[in-house]
Amino acid sequence: MRKQLRRVLLLKGIKSSLVLDALEEIPRHFFLDKAFEEHAYDDKAFRIGAGQTISQPFTVAFQTELLQIKRNDKVLEIGTGSGYQSCVLAECGARVYSVERQRLLHDTATRLIKDLNYNIKTFYGDGYLGLPSYAPFDKVIVTAGAPFIPPALIDQLKIGGILVIPDGEGDEKIMKTILKISDTETEIKEHGKFRFVPLLEDKAGK
Repeated sequence: MRKQLRRVLLLKGIKSSLVLDALEEIPRHFFLDKAFEEHAYDDKAFRIGAGQTISQPFTVAFQTELLQIKRNDKVLEIGTGSGYQSCVLAECGARVYSVERQRLLHDTATRLIKDLNYNIKTFYGDGYLGLPSYAPFDKVIVTAGAPFIPPALIDQLKIGGILVIPDGEGDEKIMKTILKISDTETEIKEHGKFRFVPLLEDKAGK
């Protein structure tokens, strides 16, 4: 089923063998409720609790490909969710720091990531603020829809770093990459529309 998913992603335009290998390697069914297990390798999003979803594999692959990960890149992920995207980043060779606002998801994902033996640092907190004490990062990825681009996330990028974020009002967000050219200059590119659950602010989630 994982090989079939790889073929589907290739047909949809994912070119990076690093990304395709990572998605083929990771057991996505571990991240889903047992009721969805037989559909775990369909290219679909599924509910994971706390009003959140695990993104469809194409979206995970697309965002990861946009990051242009190199081995040992220090990557900040905003929105741990199920932990699936975190593990894809780690499988690609990144050093991953991931922030989740929902306590339930943070706790569940942290346990699963540990069980799968990935060395990923997970944090419970407000993703809009990033992780200033661990900055700077080579790359930043936001896995929920943001109404604007949080300035803190750009501040925490290294010069030459890339931020991937679905941004905009409404249900459909524009996938954007922000290349940090200098402390005062960025280059923004758009990569089509995607649907995401909203990026939640503060850490009041239980």
